[in-house]
Amino acid sequence: MAEKTALIVGALGVTGRALLEGLEDMLDWDIAAVSRRAPDFPTRARFISADLTNAEDCKAKLGGLSEITHIFYTAYSQQRSVPAEIPVNLGMLANMLDAIEPVATHLQHVQLMLGAKWYGTYLGSYKTPAREDDPRPLPQNFYHAQQDWLEARQAGKPWSWSALRPHGVWGFSTGSAMNLLTGIACYGAISKELGLPLRWPGNTGFFGRLYQFIDVDLLARAMMWTATTPAAANNAFNITNGDLFRWHDVWPRIGEFFNMPLADPQPIEISAQMDDKGALWDSMVERYGLKPYALEQIVNWRYLDMALNNDIDQMSSLTKIFQAGWTEVWDSEATITRQLQKLRDNKIIP
Repeated sequence: MAEKTALIVGALGVTGRALLEGLEDMLDWDIAAVSRRAPDFPTRARFISADLTNAEDCKAKLGGLSEITHIFYTAYSQQRSVPAEIPVNLGMLANMLDAIEPVATHLQHVQLMLGAKWYGTYLGSYKTPAREDDPRPLPQNFYHAQQDWLEARQAGKPWSWSALRPHGVWGFSTGSAMNLLTGIACYGAISKELGLPLRWPGNTGFFGRLYQFIDVDLLARAMMWTATTPAAANNAFNITNGDLFRWHDVWPRIGEFFNMPLADPQPIEISAQMDDKGALWDSMVERYGLKPYALEQIVNWRYLDMALNNDIDQMSSLTKIFQAGWTEVWDSEATITRQLQKLRDNKIIP
């Protein structure tokens, strides 16, 4: 019997899928996974389909998971507005834990996957580098509500909690509301198919701003580390690759990956230009032998519009997690095509 049993909630999202893949070969971990969809890849995890918005369904589907020792909560329900996301996403977390906590008598840790949205990145300029104890923005979002609720829930309990706040997660999933990698990858592949050069499509000011992201495989390592390291218990941490870059320095690497010439930036409403490219993508799937995903299954163009259309530096301090003992740093410029190559190897892009 494995020493630890992980429950990954939202296991087919960007971060949940990476954690699942990271745990596959770790024989001291058993894996259970919650997702609305069945996995379309081989896995040893036990998948459970549960409606997190329904308390009774959660109790029926999750109430028997007495073996769970570590919960990794990565689920997210996109709503029409930031305020509307709070009750739905908080309710999902509560329904899940209400179902599992009473039966999981060996529960050791519950982890939340949050993000730099905590600091109000979507509101415009904010204090950088952002630190975990910076004052919150006035408009609350569901990240604040979830962490506050989990902290209160944990008080006096034998298990601990943690929360990670990554910035610009660089990895693959299907059906994800927030996916930077596949948006840029499919934008590049479609541009090449149309015989166009690779142009930066976002805000020209942002092209030269300081930015950070985290390779999702490194994020998975950080998730496991934080959930099992006593010094990290009952804390929230920023997490990135650990360095800074400007998009105009890494964009040529993406052009080299696609073997495309570069042209001057050309700001566009990406969603408006790409919403009619579904048929073109279908033809590319057939021509290049790609996995039969429809374009809308792997890209949310409106998220890409949001992510690339600001004109502010975006930086998070890693001092706190380094002081807790985390030591891993990846060179973003050197590794930016690593996940793109995985997309190619897995026949997601040509």
